[in-house]
Order: sequence, then structure tokens, then C-alpha cells
Amino acid sequence: MGDLNVTKLKTKKDRANYIHHLLNDIKALDLMIDKGMIEKDVFRIGAEQEFCLVNDQFLPESKSLEILKDIDDEHFTTEISNFNLEINLDVLELGNTCFSQLHKQLEMLLEKAKKAASKKGVKIVLTGILPSLSINNANVKSMTNVERYSVLNDAIKGIRRQNFDIHIKGVDELNLLHDSVMLEGCNTSFQMHLQLSPKTFVDNYNWAQAISGPVLSACTNSPMLFGKELWRETRIALFTQSVDTRANSYLLNEKQSRVSFGSRWHTGSITDIFKDNISRFRSFITTDFIKDSVDMLNNNEVPGLKALGLHNGTVYPWNRVCYGRTNGKPNLRIENRYIPAGPTITDEIANMAFWVGVMLGKPKKYNNIHKQWDFKDIKMNFFNAARYGMATQFFWNGSYISSYDLILNELLPMAYKGLYSAGVSPQDAESYLRVIKNRIQAHSGSEWLIRNYRRLLKHHKRYEAMQVLTSKMYEKQEKGYPVSTWGRLFGENDFPFIKPKVVKHIMSSDIFSVDKKDSVELVLNIMKWKNIHHMPVINGDRELIGLISWNDVKSYLEKTKRLDDSVNKIMKTDVITTEEYVPVEEAKRIMDNHKIGSLPVIKNKKLLGLITRNDFNG
Repeated sequence: MGDLNVTKLKTKKDRANYIHHLLNDIKALDLMIDKGMIEKDVFRIGAEQEFCLVNDQFLPESKSLEILKDIDDEHFTTEISNFNLEINLDVLELGNTCFSQLHKQLEMLLEKAKKAASKKGVKIVLTGILPSLSINNANVKSMTNVERYSVLNDAIKGIRRQNFDIHIKGVDELNLLHDSVMLEGCNTSFQMHLQLSPKTFVDNYNWAQAISGPVLSACTNSPMLFGKELWRETRIALFTQSVDTRANSYLLNEKQSRVSFGSRWHTGSITDIFKDNISRFRSFITTDFIKDSVDMLNNNEVPGLKALGLHNGTVYPWNRVCYGRTNGKPNLRIENRYIPAGPTITDEIANMAFWVGVMLGKPKKYNNIHKQWDFKDIKMNFFNAARYGMATQFFWNGSYISSYDLILNELLPMAYKGLYSAGVSPQDAESYLRVIKNRIQAHSGSEWLIRNYRRLLKHHKRYEAMQVLTSKMYEKQEKGYPVSTWGRLFGENDFPFIKPKVVKHIMSSDIFSVDKKDSVELVLNIMKWKNIHHMPVINGDRELIGLISWNDVKSYLEKTKRLDDSVNKIMKTDVITTEEYVPVEEAKRIMDNHKIGSLPVIKNKKLLGLITRNDFNG
């Protein structure tokens, strides 16, 4: 879809025209398969690298279009978020030193991007979800000013007719209502492509599904969102919910999300996979069509199947079947969409070598896997891997096995066999698969992030810890060593780059609040138990309606008969407040001028946090 000028489907005529071309593309693909036109006996690899742009404070920087213009290279393209860009790497034939060649090209292109970005005061970070992201970065203001993104956002919102209800529960819990698809822009991935022969394509696609959980468990790198510790690969949950076209009232239906692992094994022909998606998901965008695909075939031309590609671009299975043309020849490939970006180029290429090796090294005993295993087991494996990473227990070949044992004892040997059978050099195979082995014996990107984030929270408030973590991840990325070699962070208290500080850096977000109908007795006891001197009063919508201080309630210690008075009798309703991005010095002046000991932090009347005079001493 990124290469097309798209518009929203509006009229009956537009819809009929698009459906006509879409169905003709299916006919054309069937004809090409029947005639043996689809390229076979050639394996090719390709990849798409998404990356984040940050400023000198290691916060997202929305300058993608400016930087893209300065880069001036057709390998680069935009993403929906204006603080992300994407690189489309060249397609390479699988064999010999193809992985190290891909590695060198990616290094060269990223270096080109870094030079252009540095002129704008911007740095490049490879990660599945940028640790320093906040909810403010996920609004429409951060959307890249390219028409196809606004068309996509409007189309999905039009179908849903309600906000996106995001709920992800891990160690922490995220609950929010969001009004656009921009949460999808929080995800950055390293999408890997493998061209396969049409003869065994469906069976290999099922195998790709079967190995998704174990492969993902070794590659997780996105454990946090907005400072909350969620899944080991939070992208899986976030992407599924952020572009869901189903309204909540339909979730109990059998309808499937556009972002999905699938609901069953695939059987039949390759086109049946596309037909299944067309049957499940209606098109909501279109583009200009000039040639008919069947007519092109009759004229000995190879069609691009533009309508099918457009529909395919609005359906997001974690393993997606794609049609393409290379050197004028039609081919079919599997696009692996579940692997996150980062944390280094070496880690990414190792992930790719591991996946490709396991795909091609499949033992004969796993042929026709759909007849041997229950699909729900491999779907369970995938989501467990996203939740728990290397701590996952997989149901594999009829029994439970740890991720560590499965990868070390079965999948890594399988990957070596697969790469050698495809003619990959022993040097390439050994150097990249060793990265995977070292990682499962040490730690993944998600483990490194979580362990060090928890350490940082002992010295910093959440927002500052998010920035510090991003800065340290950037430093280690620049050195290029794989994540398994990254050590613990030290010197947690010396980070002069965070300047000037804002209220969000010092405010407490884990605060106790009360309702106006609560009793003074309850307030007194909470204050004594928790050793706090200020309590906000909020309503059912989390809107701040008042404030109580210790001075307001301490007189009740001797007035036991009045302890059942309600909070609304004593709370102050004329409350001085501030906002999260106000400079700390300004917040201090507000408190000094009004001679107050606490300052609630609000956004759209809702309580976000609280600062007291003690917070200025941090």
C-alpha cells in the first residue's frame, strides 16, 4: 500500500470496480500457478527495517519527512508515525554470504540515515517499542503528513464507529481509550521475507505458523509501553488492538481481527489463503486501475496484481503471504511480521538467519503438520511466547518443553541444517546462529530492558527512567555488540542530558485519592498508614474535584463524633493545578506564590499525578 495513491471507497461504482479487479487478480494468480509461471527452485530473502527518531533528550522527534528528503534514497520510505522511517532492503538470492551482505547493506543505509538525521539534531534508535514513548506521542498530531495514512485512519474509524479500547495486562496493566490508529505507530519491526516454491508453499506456510512461538521467544525486544511493564513482546498485543476494525459489540462474534495469528491450518491451494482473507475482511480503500490482470496474462505480460496487493496491505496476519515480481518473474513469499526491530543490526540478521534456517531445515516428520498438531496448540504457543519470552513452556510434538531446551536441542541444529542445505556459507551460518545461542544462554533484549528499567526506577521517577533507559540502549547499539553481551547499568544518578526537567519528571503517579462521599475517618487513616499529607478528591471519571491536606483533617483527631463527616464538607474545591509538561521551575514558582504544599497534575481535567515540595529535592 505504501507505493500507491489510495483513496477511501465511497461510491457503489468505486466498490464494484475495485471488487472486479480484486477477483480478477485471484483468477490471474490461479492461472499463473496452473501454468507453472510462479518462480520455483529459487530461494530469496529480503527485509524491511523500521526505526525510531529521537532528539537529544532521547524523546521521539517528528522530523521523518525532513530527514527523508535529505536522505534522498529510494530504499527509504515513511511510516504512519512522523518519528519513524523504514528501509526496504534489496532482495538477495539465498546462499553463500547473503546474510552478511544484507548486514553490510543495512549498516550502510542506516549510516546514511544517521548522517542526515544528525544535521537535524536527531538520533536513530532500533527497538520494537521506544522506551521513552508517552501517550502524547500517539496522537494524530504525530501522524506523518501523507494522505494514505489519514485515509487509513478515517476508514478504520469509520468502520468501528467508536474509540479503540486498549487493554494489555502484564506485570503492570494498561487501560485506555484512544481515538485513532496512531497507537499502531508505537510499533517498529524488522519484517523478514522468504521466497518459496509454489509446490510446497501451503505446507511451508503451516510450518511457519508452527515455529512462530519458539522463534519469537528468542527474539523479544518490546517489554514496555508508556513506562509500563507488559508483555515480553508487547507489540503483539498492541498492534492487534490498535487497528482492530471490529466494534466492541461484535467481539463475541466469530469475526477475526485484521491483525491475527489465524484461526485454523491452511489447506488447499495458495490462492485459498488470499480468498480466505477476502471473504473475512472487506476492502475500505482503493486506487487507480489501468490494466486488467487476466488481459495482461493473455497478452503475455506478468501482472502486478495491484488490487490484491492493496487488499493484502490492509490485512495483517503475523505470517503474511505476499505476491511479487523479481526480474520480471512472479513469485510468492512469506512475510514474517512478528519480529521487533533491534536491539542491534547483528541481532536482527541473526533472527533472520535463525528463522530462515528453521524454515528450510524442517525434518520430514513435520511434513503435513496440519494433520499432526492441533492449531490451537501452536496459537497458544505464539501468544505465550509474546507474553513470557524465554520463560515460555511450549506444547511441542505432544508434550511440554521449555523454550531453552527446544531452541538449543532441536531448532538450532535444524537451522544449521537448513542454512547449509541452501548453500549458506559455514561462516555466515555459524556467526549468526551463535548470536542466537549466546542470547538464549544470557538474556534477550526484553530481559535487558526490564532488568535495567527496574534498577533505574529505584533512582528516578518513571518518565525520567524511560529517557535514561533509551539513552543507554542507544549507547550500546552504537557499539554494535549483540544484546547478549550487554551488562547492567551503573551510575544511574548522573544523566545531565535531561534538561530542563518538566513536571512529568518529578511527579508521583502512584497516588492515593478519595471520593467526595468518603468519610473523614477513612481519609485520616489512609494518611497515617501511608504517611502522606495531601489527598486529591476525584469523581468517577477520574476528574479532579477537590483536595484535602493534613491540616484540613488533623483537628478531627479530637472530634471523634464527627469522623463520619463526608469529604465534601472539608475539601478545597478551588484547587491550583499544573500540567505534565510545565517546566519544574515554573511549578515551583506556582507553589511558592500560592504558599501551597502540593500541586495536582491534570490533563483534560483528569488527575495524572501529584507533586509536593519533597519532589524538588530529587
